[in-house]
Amino acid sequence: MAQVELIMPKMGESIMEATILKWLKQEGDPIEAEESVLEIATDKVDSEVPSPVDGILSKILFEEGDTVEVGKVIAMIETAASAEAGTNSPSNSQETSPATDLPQASVSQIVEEEPQVQESVAKTRFYSPLVMNMARQENIGMDELEKIEGTGKDERVTKRDMLQYIESRKTAKTSKPIEQQPQTIATPQTPQPPHTKPIEVPQVQPPTPKTPVPPRITPPKVDTGGNVEIVEMDRMRRLIADHMVMSKQVSPHVTSFSEIDMTDIVNWRNKTKDAFQKREGEKLTFTPIFIEAVTMALKDYPLVNASVDGYKMIVRKDLNIGMATATPSGNLIVPVIHNADHKSLVGLAKSVNDLANRARTNQLKPQEVQGGTFTLTNVGTFGSIMGTPIINQPQVAILAVGAIRKKPAVMETKYGDVIAIRHLMIASLSYDHRIVDGALGSTFLNRVKYYLEHFDVNRVI
Repeated sequence: MAQVELIMPKMGESIMEATILKWLKQEGDPIEAEESVLEIATDKVDSEVPSPVDGILSKILFEEGDTVEVGKVIAMIETAASAEAGTNSPSNSQETSPATDLPQASVSQIVEEEPQVQESVAKTRFYSPLVMNMARQENIGMDELEKIEGTGKDERVTKRDMLQYIESRKTAKTSKPIEQQPQTIATPQTPQPPHTKPIEVPQVQPPTPKTPVPPRITPPKVDTGGNVEIVEMDRMRRLIADHMVMSKQVSPHVTSFSEIDMTDIVNWRNKTKDAFQKREGEKLTFTPIFIEAVTMALKDYPLVNASVDGYKMIVRKDLNIGMATATPSGNLIVPVIHNADHKSLVGLAKSVNDLANRARTNQLKPQEVQGGTFTLTNVGTFGSIMGTPIINQPQVAILAVGAIRKKPAVMETKYGDVIAIRHLMIASLSYDHRIVDGALGSTFLNRVKYYLEHFDVNRVI
C-alpha cells in the first residue's frame, strides 16, 4: 500500500537537526492536510510540523525527545486516496499514480511498501556537516573529535557539545587537521601532469584563535539540602542561560545611560492611538517609534550595526532589528524585523504587533528569529526604570528602554528656566567595547535621544 513520507523539515540555513518535543497525533489517527502532526525544537525556535496530505498516521519512526537530522523520515502517512484505490480497483493499482492529487512541494517520496528503518553501524560516530565545519575551523583532528563526549542521539556530537569543548580547549592539539587526513604526499618519483602545481602540505602548527578563549570557570557548589524546591530548567531556559553566559565571556560589556524627554511623543500617541486602531485594526505602542529612531541612528553610526570576527569588523548593511519578547512561560525570544528602515511607522506597528503576538503563541517561523543586527528590549513594560541588558551575540549593541514616568524637570524657555512636569524615560545602551568605544556608544545613544525628542508632533499616519 502506498505511503507518504513525513520529512524532518529544514528550519534554517545553519540548522542541521531538531528535537521532537511532542507528537500531536498518534499511530492510527486521521490527519488533514496542513494539520499539525508534531512539535519540534531547534536552538533557534520551536515550531509545528504540518501534514502535507490528508490521510492516516500509519507509523511513527522516532520518539519524543529524539534529536533527528534535517531531511530524515520521521513518520509515514497512509493517504485516503491510496487506501480507496487499493480497495475498489486492485487490478489498476499499478496504473494509477497516488501522487497526482498531492502537493508536490510537500511530498518527499511515495513508496510501494513501508520502508525498513535500519541504523548503520560504523567504526566511528556520525558527524553532521556543521560539526565537521566547526572542527575544521578550530583545527580539531579526527582522533581528538572522537574523544569529545556527545549528548545527541546515539552519543552524537551536537553543535552545543562543540561550543562547550572549544571554550574549554586551552591548547592546540597535535593531531592532524581533518582536511589533511585524506591527502597523500606526492613523492619525487610520482610524475606530475603538465602545468600542475605539486601538492603543498601545510605545516602543522598551533592555530591563532579568532577570539581569545577565557579559562573555563567552575561554578561554586550549591547546597541543595534543607527547605528548598529543585526546579529543572526547561529547554528554552537552558538555551537562554548558555547564550547569556557565552555573551558575557565573548564581549567586554559597557553600558551608557541617557534620560529622554518623551512628553511630545506621549501626547502625540494619546491623540492618535484611538483613530489609528479604528482605521488599521492595530494598537499603536511606543515600540515602533523606538525602532524607527534606532534605525535612523544606525544609519548615522553604522559601526554599531556590526559583528566581530577575530580582528575583523563585519559592518552590516541591512538594518534588522530584534525585539526581545517575553513568552507566557516566562522565557524570552527575539523576533526580528528585517529591513526595518524600509518600513513606515504604520508598517513597523503592524510588524511589531504581529511578531509579538505569534511569539507568545509559539507560531514564529525560523527565519523570523534569525539575522538580527541590533536588539531593542523594553524593560519598562515590567515597571523597571532602567536596565543593563546583555548583548545578543553576534551583535555588538543592545538598547534597553525603561518606564516612562512623570517627573519634575527644569526647562529652558525664552523667559528663563522653569520647572515643569514632563514624561521622562531612561534609555541604556550596552555595547561591545572591542569595537564600540565609550565615545561612539554615548554619541549613538544621544542620537537616538535626539530623534525621539525631536519627533514631529504634527505627523499624520
